[in-house]
Amino acid sequence: MSQPSTRTIDLFFEETGLGIDDVAAKSGLSPQRVEAIALGRWTPSPAEREKIAAAFGIDVVRISWGHTMDPRNVRYRRYGLKEDF
Repeated sequence: MSQPSTRTIDLFFEETGLGIDDVAAKSGLSPQRVEAIALGRWTPSPAEREKIAAAFGIDVVRISWGHTMDPRNVRYRRYGLKEDF
């Protein structure tokens, strides 16, 4: 019997068609927290992981958790590239 595949949270949003507000309402977490988790800016606690997985109707082990954001791009996104660098 094969184990269901593990995927990142963004793929579950895409596959289910749920939005940030939908998952926030189902999980009891704030939309800001769900968005931060979805964008990889926040690694959820074990309790938050359980709530989000339940909102998607899946087992918590099916979601790959963790930071996915490249920190080198933070400054670029906020300020753009420096001239003559």
